[in-house]
Amino acid sequence: MLSLGKPYDMFGLFKKKSEKDKLYEAYEQLMKEAHTLSKTDRKKSDQKISEAQDILKKIDSL
Repeated sequence: MLSLGKPYDMFGLFKKKSEKDKLYEAYEQLMKEAHTLSKTDRKKSDQKISEAQDILKKIDSL
């Protein structure tokens, strides 16, 4: 059985993502960007982390 962190669903490709899933993906993307920027530009990295924290607050409020 394939395990991707979420239950494997053959028709999952056609399912619409919830608002919470979309926000979580945006959070993960911002954290990845912050990590890569941390090696070159600390100020921009801190801005990305701040944006990610705002998204995390929105996720928690849902």
